[in-house]
Amino acid sequence: MKFIRTLPVIVLLVTHVCSLSCAEPKIPEKLVYSLSWAGVPVGVATQEIVDAGEVRQIVSTARSNDWLATFFPVDDRIESLLEKKGAFPGRSRSIRILFKEGSRVRDREIAFDPATNRAHFFDRRKNEHLDIPLEAETFDIYSGFYYVRYQRLEPGTSVYINVLDSKTLHRIEVRVLRRERVKVPAGEFDTIVIEPMVKPVGVFEGKRGAYIWLSDDARRIPVKAQTRVTVGSVTAVLTGGNY
Repeated sequence: MKFIRTLPVIVLLVTHVCSLSCAEPKIPEKLVYSLSWAGVPVGVATQEIVDAGEVRQIVSTARSNDWLATFFPVDDRIESLLEKKGAFPGRSRSIRILFKEGSRVRDREIAFDPATNRAHFFDRRKNEHLDIPLEAETFDIYSGFYYVRYQRLEPGTSVYINVLDSKTLHRIEVRVLRRERVKVPAGEFDTIVIEPMVKPVGVFEGKRGAYIWLSDDARRIPVKAQTRVTVGSVTAVLTGGNY
């Protein structure tokens, strides 16, 4: 049932851009998405960023609707904590990934130590531990998308970021493809389309990277995301939230 696994990334895999370096981060922010497979509604996803004292928190969720849950329940939650240091959204401190998809459960945590440029991976289900060397300015997969959101992006260019995804450090290229006007339940938007060159996991797990439509304004709202899977494609569209 790979058609319902992703994130982002959607919802990690869902996050933001504009052609100008004029956008200002808005916190708190919450985005709500409807998920569909081959045009059939299959669930709801959310992505939220808040300040919590000395840290910044990003929470992403995906849940199957009642129809899909009868034979393949999905309940995914990813929580990223960041220090309010360096470039927005901050310096990665930890990320907890809990996926419940059918009979499959994944429960993993990564703790970042910028002082030693290393991270500690812990798989709670398998009791697996691993220390991983990092490059400078390494993000977790979700904070990395928020970083890209506030870069200057123009069609035909690319942005590169270091991302630790599970146990593997990637140098990810994010391609800026084109401008396009799209209509979603939350409204009609002028957008910039980007393509992170990474295989998504979770609700959008598939054979290739996702395409993300970002509002071409100061808000940099991810209004749509889509990825091809083994059969058909999975699409997320913005339905509401606080932005």
